[in-house]
Amino acid sequence: MRMTSPGGIFRPNANADARLAAIVDSSYDAIIGKDLNSVITDWNHAAERMFGYSAEEVIGKSILILIPDHMHSEETEIIGRIRRGEGVGSLETTRKRKDGSLIAVSITVSPIRNNAGEIVGASQIARDITSAKESERRIRLLMREVNHRVKNQFAVILSMVRETSKRSTDPAEFEQMIRARIMALSRSHDLLVTSEWAGASLFDLVQEHLKPFGHEERISLSGPLLTLQSNAVQNLGMAFHELGTNSSKYGALAVDGGHVEITWKVEMGPDARRRFHLLWQETSSAAGIGVAEKNGKEKGVAERKGFGTVVLQRVAPQSLSGSSSLERSDGSLKWALDAPLEAIIVPQLGAETDGDIAV
Repeated sequence: MRMTSPGGIFRPNANADARLAAIVDSSYDAIIGKDLNSVITDWNHAAERMFGYSAEEVIGKSILILIPDHMHSEETEIIGRIRRGEGVGSLETTRKRKDGSLIAVSITVSPIRNNAGEIVGASQIARDITSAKESERRIRLLMREVNHRVKNQFAVILSMVRETSKRSTDPAEFEQMIRARIMALSRSHDLLVTSEWAGASLFDLVQEHLKPFGHEERISLSGPLLTLQSNAVQNLGMAFHELGTNSSKYGALAVDGGHVEITWKVEMGPDARRRFHLLWQETSSAAGIGVAEKNGKEKGVAERKGFGTVVLQRVAPQSLSGSSSLERSDGSLKWALDAPLEAIIVPQLGAETDGDIAV
């Protein structure tokens, strides 16, 4: 550290001076000395690393070289407080490096007195808080995202309650279906939380929603590796839950020998934009897949206009700016979804659409 001349920082003896210099030079924080005219008098190694100037380049120059032009009045206020014998504690501000880039710092400034007790300058400690500020920014962004998602979830749940109540006359059945659908939303939510709302793998999403129904050996998945946007995770998750519920009660997973195949692919559309195609197909040698509603009670997507059908034919495709088709017949059920790829995947991971998986 470059020390001031006599009349600057008071040094009682050589040993104390050496110890102080060692402490200052080994500090991870930038320690800067300046006089009452804001001229730099001292500059440690951490200041060199933080701001890019060597001691020779800055000692004798105004500390304003470290302060953005529009913030020069801040230094005037700081020096005014130092002259009055006041300190400045934990001021979060912005400083400028030698290359012109800005850095977020937390500074403390204290008066320096000589042997006579007169204020002759100030010592300033600056700490780089760029990482902390970035963490705060990410937390604020995440909280806004969570707030948006929670409100969206409430709207979805209210829709579930309303639509399910229209198609259920048994309170116990109504409670069971609502609980299952909310748990399905929760599974999608868990995948998003794990990735900090960065998206989720389509493969993981299908597996997560079909896991409660068992029969993994009768379910096959095939398609490219895709990372879904949060909106696609929620809506496709709802669709997979309704399809899985229907299949386990009335479809291929409810009878021996039934099989469910989920495939997806990415193709170039006629408008030269990539499109996402997904097909859920279940087959069985036994009749019964796609039976109509009985006794006015909801039968998943097997009933004519149940909540599951609403999800598959309207909610999921519309939320993804796409279209869908649902075909039922004895022994088979097909649900196809077509949507623009940009409504499905996380944009920066679009290159991950070439590797296929098959299970």
